[in-house]
Amino acid sequence: MIERLKALLGKIETRTLVLLLALVGSPWLFLSVAGEVSEGETAQLDRALLLALRTPGQPSDPLGPRWVEEAMRDITALGGFTVLTLITVVATLLLVFHRRRREAAIFAATIVLAQLSANWLKTFYERERPDLVAHGSYVYSHSFPSGHSALAAAVFLTLATVVASVEPRRRTKALIYGLAAAVVVAVGVSRVYLGVHWPTDVLGGWALGTGWALVGWLALSVTAPPRPFDGR
Repeated sequence: MIERLKALLGKIETRTLVLLLALVGSPWLFLSVAGEVSEGETAQLDRALLLALRTPGQPSDPLGPRWVEEAMRDITALGGFTVLTLITVVATLLLVFHRRRREAAIFAATIVLAQLSANWLKTFYERERPDLVAHGSYVYSHSFPSGHSALAAAVFLTLATVVASVEPRRRTKALIYGLAAAVVVAVGVSRVYLGVHWPTDVLGGWALGTGWALVGWLALSVTAPPRPFDGR
């Protein structure tokens, strides 16, 4: 009985920590970046980092050979609306087919909320896209926060949480999260490299998307069915 109580308390502490991180940490980071952006405090740093990825004296020419620029376009597509919508739909259907309806509902809801919040925040802040360099990809909305970065973080990190929840080996779990994080970082870097976002747009997007991924993780943890107790 005592061991079972300790296990329950340990689970509650973990959930509480995640909840605090989700409800305080990520929003705090996002609001801090947003505040600095709104006051123009990040302008000099944004310009310096954006131009650092361009050939000196030729802001229209990204660093590296042409194939690097093409590769960046391929990477940035991983955070695009079409690709992420396909991933979300396919992953949700697969979870439903495997009778993981709880996971499917939480995953889909997390992504929808992340998308809606990103769109609303873009409209709220109305930050203009970078005008220092030629855009290497088509853009249709405001700049802050980066929708590609936010949605990539929400989709890939939440999906990693769902997949890792059925994987018993820690090394495999670490690999799953590592690959998801690598894709999220690559998408964000590609947005700056292509000149369609300021670096702080990407940072804000990462904070927003990670916050929603943590909320999804918490929801999966709280709603998980209790495991059978082994009284031995």
